[in-house]
Amino acid sequence: MAYRAMIEAARAAVDGAVREAGLGPAAAESAPYSVAPARPGFGDLSCNAAFVLAGSARRRPAEIAEELAAAYNRCAAGGAAGGGRGAPPMRASAHPSGYVNLEAGGGALAEYVIVESLRGGYGRTGGGHAGRGQRVVVEHTSVNPNKALHIGHVRNVAIGDSIARILSYAGHDVSVLNYVDDSGVQVADVVVGFMHLGFARDPPAGSAFDAYCGDEVYVATTARYDADPGLAARRAEVLRDIERGGTEAARLAESVTGRVLECQLRTCWRLGASYDCLNYESQMIRSGLWAGVFEAMKADGTIELEAESAGKNARCWVFRAGEKGGEKGGEKGGEKGGEKGGEKGGEFSADKVIVRSDGTATYIAKDIPYAAWKLGRIGDPFAYEEYEASDGGKQPGGGGRLVRTVLRTADGGVQRAAGPSPFSGTRSIAVIDSRQSRLQQIVADIVGRLGAGGRPRKGQGEDATSHAHLSYEAVTLSAATAESLGMHTSGKAAQMSGRRGLYVSADSVVDMLQGRVSAETRKRNADLGPDEVSRIASAVAVATIRYEMVRQDLDKVITFDVAKSLSLEGDTASYIQYAYARAARVVEKSGARPDVSSADFGQLGGEREMALIRLIGMFDVRVVEAADNLAPKVVARYCRELAVSFNAFYEHVRVIDTSDSEATNTRLCLVASFMSTLSSALGLIGIDAPPRM
Repeated sequence: MAYRAMIEAARAAVDGAVREAGLGPAAAESAPYSVAPARPGFGDLSCNAAFVLAGSARRRPAEIAEELAAAYNRCAAGGAAGGGRGAPPMRASAHPSGYVNLEAGGGALAEYVIVESLRGGYGRTGGGHAGRGQRVVVEHTSVNPNKALHIGHVRNVAIGDSIARILSYAGHDVSVLNYVDDSGVQVADVVVGFMHLGFARDPPAGSAFDAYCGDEVYVATTARYDADPGLAARRAEVLRDIERGGTEAARLAESVTGRVLECQLRTCWRLGASYDCLNYESQMIRSGLWAGVFEAMKADGTIELEAESAGKNARCWVFRAGEKGGEKGGEKGGEKGGEKGGEKGGEFSADKVIVRSDGTATYIAKDIPYAAWKLGRIGDPFAYEEYEASDGGKQPGGGGRLVRTVLRTADGGVQRAAGPSPFSGTRSIAVIDSRQSRLQQIVADIVGRLGAGGRPRKGQGEDATSHAHLSYEAVTLSAATAESLGMHTSGKAAQMSGRRGLYVSADSVVDMLQGRVSAETRKRNADLGPDEVSRIASAVAVATIRYEMVRQDLDKVITFDVAKSLSLEGDTASYIQYAYARAARVVEKSGARPDVSSADFGQLGGEREMALIRLIGMFDVRVVEAADNLAPKVVARYCRELAVSFNAFYEHVRVIDTSDSEATNTRLCLVASFMSTLSSALGLIGIDAPPRM
């Protein structure tokens, strides 16, 4: 727990000092003050209490800081301030600016941080109770089951999986869901291709089924609609048949989506992602949940029926958003991108069609009961069964488990008792790209009006905060990377489009990365066998792509470049993993096992040693920050900070001293502490740390 425990203990101690000095009530009874890690050179923690108290006392913060520091130290001397929950006691000093700085002392802080970090490893002992057991649902991936995952989808997978890991560590009870849109337009497009354009039901030899459906059947079918109005009419028929179920089109759609989904899941598993439940849209529709919510929205006036004279929305049920605005079109899919909403380049009504004039539900309509189901506001009609790949394969574990069982909603299987879904929560987070921001806000608004049983929340007001949309921007490929993968971009970054077949599959990128890493690993480690080289190459390849997807702000477009991301310098996964491998090599060379029981932590007083120790102690603080802000970049950047700090320590501090075995052991304990913490932090963003590279 390290710095989090120190901060909590310091807050309590400062409260006592405020009262002891007669400076006012405790923080909890007045304006709150903060205790936070100090900047280098200003102790271990810094408190702004003097600034908070200065207003009511009408005194200078610097004067109050002097009195507060003196009171703190008197309390500490009497045993009434300082440690707590195992945290080391601290001494206070007043800074001329008005801050009160707190310092534990090098040896005490080093011992506390290192022992805590090695107590089974941060990531394996849990992150405390910051989340207080709140049930949270994280939905991510959700790629339309008509194509292979491309590099853009990987950002969704990496963000969603990392958020789930971080929230779980921070004390939340997390369920991870993957929504399978098996009744949408894009699945209908593939079914039309198979049923009406003569495409073979199996791919050519050597081709994966998901790639075949997306690259050939889907692209060719959608290209025919403008020239063949009759084919577009057949798509509408197929879509109705799929929603109705029990038809030839519905059975074919089920077969197609099952085969594509298995391919997609294998890609996700390869990337280290895992799920608790797979939810099928067709079952959501056939379950009657949508019908109940639809009737409730009509009765409540949430949606209205457009008149015959309403133009393109005539006889449609619409949600009145009450404003005008544009929305970018694009593919919905794993990104669940936006839907077209009017003439290109023009303004159009923000009213959103929920049910078309022919009675079929739109994409957003299908999302409404799903969101209500995730929040436990409607009953759970589903049976569940374990999902298993066609060859019996199971998904790898997440959060420290070797194998993690994933269930799927099913028409058969083990039926549950009535009540909310076992996967529901008080908070739902949907990881979906930014093109659907407005649609997701509408879903949040509508679901916020629903109470238990899907009934309107009469007299309770709206609650649009429980359904959160975690938005992110798109991924492009640098010109060099696109060219290396067979795309011709005229020297420009490649924008991807599944509809036009302009994308690069996630598997092809991982394959290319793995091949390059394998060659470099063999060159650097001639003694390693092929299996070990393969494991290292896989770990580095996955780390490379996942780190690139989470290290940057979510509202920034990523331009992915293979060569830059594999560099051992700069802000890359390889740089961080290499720091871990370097530390492992130090321990290996020592021929000794670090022993904290015989370490003399007072020897760790050097500038670079203390900088690394303080950063290690920040682990839980950064994880809670990432959880509170749904920001995996906080953990990614912390990993890089750790690597930079360790490399500075490695370059300037002699760890193995043959003339002083005690000093060697103590520094090896610090190295082991770094390795444990970095491994745990990387694990929260789905990255492994191999001991050799």
